[in-house]
Amino acid sequence: MQNLIKQVNSKVNGLVWSLLSTGIILLILSVLVVWTDFILRLVFGMFVLVLSYAFLYGAYKVWSIKRDIENHFKF
Repeated sequence: MQNLIKQVNSKVNGLVWSLLSTGIILLILSVLVVWTDFILRLVFGMFVLVLSYAFLYGAYKVWSIKRDIENHFKF
């Protein structure tokens, strides 16, 4: 049972890092896209910015759920 919990823990950590890195990359991409050809790229940049926020928020929520589970079971 303990091995299962460690595997789930490592998978959740991998998911959190994946979402976090994707969010940061999309955040940087949105800044680079907005610096040229203003109107069309501004709209596309805002879309990428919202998408990066969603990934960052998803990573935070998964991490907080993981923390709550660990606190509940006292890992």
